[in-house]
Amino acid sequence: MRALLVVNPQATTTTPAGRDVLAHALASDLKLEVVQTSYRGHAADAAGKAAEEGFDLVIAHGGDGTVNEVVNGVLRGGPRPDKPMVGVVPGGSANVFAGALGIPRDPVEATHVLLQAVEHGTSRRIGLGQVFADVTENGRWFTFNAGVGLDADVVAGVEHKRAKGHNASPALYLSVAFKAYAQNVRKPQHFTVEVPGEAQFDDVGMVFVSNTDPWTYFGDKAIQLNPSTSFDGGLGLSALRTLRVPTVGRYIAQVLATGNPKGGNLVRRDDVGYVRVKCEEPANLQVDGDFLGTTTAVEFRAIPDALTVAV
Repeated sequence: MRALLVVNPQATTTTPAGRDVLAHALASDLKLEVVQTSYRGHAADAAGKAAEEGFDLVIAHGGDGTVNEVVNGVLRGGPRPDKPMVGVVPGGSANVFAGALGIPRDPVEATHVLLQAVEHGTSRRIGLGQVFADVTENGRWFTFNAGVGLDADVVAGVEHKRAKGHNASPALYLSVAFKAYAQNVRKPQHFTVEVPGEAQFDDVGMVFVSNTDPWTYFGDKAIQLNPSTSFDGGLGLSALRTLRVPTVGRYIAQVLATGNPKGGNLVRRDDVGYVRVKCEEPANLQVDGDFLGTTTAVEFRAIPDALTVAV
């Protein structure tokens, strides 16, 4: 099997020695080529080229951002049966996509799982989400979550901090999240949300979209907003009508305690074909923890059976 290993050397938990061991193990069973990324979008470019050249498997070794780029590269031109499978060996801080698929976080264990899948010819066809906005050109695929407003504010803030040398950690995300929430309380954002078959929801304060469960991880704890959402169905929507402290506090408490939030100020849907959002003013947009920019209108679409993953 012809395979490309795409390595992000800047990923949180990767090391040169670990990457060498990983490449050696994979090369024992695969006709392997290795690319180390050196710029934003490099993983997508390498994966796209591998798809054009008829590779059977593209393996992402890095965090969720690396996985997202690999998926977007493989799926350039749209899903087709002849597209390569995607494999994942986690190397980031959260590794949400890998966790949702049941892939171990430990790179050695994940490599063993991947090689077993190759040996036995096992794979899984999964659905993905796709985002269309003025900052995404022909659309951007996402594997586990996306959002506009508060969560994207947090992603943008963390990216800014990491660019200044801060390490990704739960403490960093929590600090940035508090600041982003305080800013939203002082200057609320107002969204209009549409889902199939319902009247639009007006004056919504924040919008989270899920492609699977969990939505993310906080350290080792899975954060579940739409526990009935999976790779086999549509998208999940979790939106709050207001960001007032009592509402947000109750919502966070439910998320942490039960992973099944409910309430009169919560708009939640677990299996929809699309979510359309409009904003009064430009709002931040993120997919899979990657900040894309600002937009005033965005559509999130569920695309079934979009990708084959080696698991």
